[in-house]
Amino acid sequence: MTGLPLATPRDVRRWAVTTVRGRKKEFGLVLGLFCLATTIGLARPQLLGAMVDGIDGGTTVATIDLLAGMFVTVLLLQALARGAARVRCRLFSEAVLADTRERFVANALRLSLETAETAGTGDLLSRATKDVSRLNQAIRHAVPELLIAVITVLLTAVAMVVTAPLLSLALLVPVPLLVAANRWYQRRVPDAVLGALGSWAAVQAAVHETVVGARTAEALSLNQRRQAATDALLHEAVRREQLFRRLRLTWLLSLDVCYLLPIAVMLPLGGLAYGLGWAGLGTIATVLAYQQAMITPLNDALLWLQELQVAAAALRRVLGVHPRPAAARTTPVAAKSPAGKEITVTGVRFGYRDGHEVLHGIDLTIPCGQRLAIVGPSGAGKSTLGRLLAGIATPTAGSVAIGGAEISHLPEDVRRGEVLLLTQEHHVFAGTLRDNLALPAQPAGGDWTDAEILDALAAVGAREWAAALPDGLDTPLGSGGHPVPAAKAQQMALARVVLADPHTLVLDEATSLLDATSARELERSLTRVLAGRTVIAIAHRLHTAAVSHRVAVLVNGRIAELGSHTELLTAGGPYAQLVCTAS
Repeated sequence: MTGLPLATPRDVRRWAVTTVRGRKKEFGLVLGLFCLATTIGLARPQLLGAMVDGIDGGTTVATIDLLAGMFVTVLLLQALARGAARVRCRLFSEAVLADTRERFVANALRLSLETAETAGTGDLLSRATKDVSRLNQAIRHAVPELLIAVITVLLTAVAMVVTAPLLSLALLVPVPLLVAANRWYQRRVPDAVLGALGSWAAVQAAVHETVVGARTAEALSLNQRRQAATDALLHEAVRREQLFRRLRLTWLLSLDVCYLLPIAVMLPLGGLAYGLGWAGLGTIATVLAYQQAMITPLNDALLWLQELQVAAAALRRVLGVHPRPAAARTTPVAAKSPAGKEITVTGVRFGYRDGHEVLHGIDLTIPCGQRLAIVGPSGAGKSTLGRLLAGIATPTAGSVAIGGAEISHLPEDVRRGEVLLLTQEHHVFAGTLRDNLALPAQPAGGDWTDAEILDALAAVGAREWAAALPDGLDTPLGSGGHPVPAAKAQQMALARVVLADPHTLVLDEATSLLDATSARELERSLTRVLAGRTVIAIAHRLHTAAVSHRVAVLVNGRIAELGSHTELLTAGGPYAQLVCTAS
């Protein structure tokens, strides 16, 4: 697995600018309301200073009561303005989040099968869940809180300078330490966050793929190897998470020191100014109140900024799910329409990563209507060859062609009319039975009729099951809907094959996850569906090879033998050894 790519920081900035530009009015209203709420709040320290000066000067009780009443009124007005700002910001955030989610789903659905298969479902699943969740947290909470904090800090600093320029100099004392601490942290945290997110995604991918392939891993005695690999990924994820947490703890400790330094300087400076008659007690109290009022929003701003950095890393992963051109081939083949149904594999080489080739120079011809079984030991490259024959992956060298036309270069709708891959994994989508079956495109255009869908179900032996459903073809399936047994899910997949009507079908052990009874039922359905078609069976069970016209034995990414079941048994080579081992 190579994983999906990451968007660049420039892509993230472009996304932010485009998002704000697309909703200028909403964003401007949010910004204006937050500025209004903060400006109203700046009157509180001024009123507090006025009360201190009044008490110090011996003013009347009525004046103090008036100032106190004004103080409470300011609190109420600020709360109302801030509440309105939060509501508008939440509406803005929800709209942005909805747009981002819809774009993510659209881009995920537009990914080529080759890209999705190469990356693995775990990586895509991690981006669709954990990374979108982090983005959700940032858009709903971090953005509004950061806006509040930044506006409050800036306007409060301006009010301090206007009120007492001399005492405001204390704010400059922690600046060198604050700048140095944040530069140190900002240089290290992006890589730490991306490393942590990537490592946890790898853990999720490994667990997901182990669960999905549990029976296969058990059958091949790979459980200990999978557990060891998952443990190694988990330890790496914990190590990277600890690194990130240590960075954050060191940074937070430096912030605490920065918050204490202005107070330590401002108190003796205020005492000196009062003794020299440069400032009254009310002014000193006002400035101290401003300084105290800055600590919480400044701390919030820096903490929420850190949350935004995590969200930015998650956003790079979310925006990285985007259709991209397939990797360049070393032997380009011009696209053209198939002139026949014979499949020709010429000099095919393939590797998931540079320098790690899986297939080494495969040459094979499959006549129309022939049933070919591909067998071999685990890791020989059988499933990889099946994906190349179905056009899901593109060979790094050589050609896989149908009727002289390169399979991977055919348009998607044309390719699926020529060849389909049927695996042991069949997803039941949330929707009606009709929705699940009508996925293949109608060759003549338009929608599939109920009669056509029911005929497809009858062809795979599932029409009676469909008729027994509460609402027939309109019965909801999938999450929250009517349960679908594994055997029926695979019969539904076969019914889609009947509707798509490809002349070639690649079977990657379509019955291996079923019990014996369900497997026999599905194989009877397969017999009806496969009649008259070219069939390429990736056979993990050798009884499939015994009923095939020819058997290709794959060993270490090369075809070691090719012939009928009887011929290969007589030859006494690798195939005969596989049969002997299986028996």
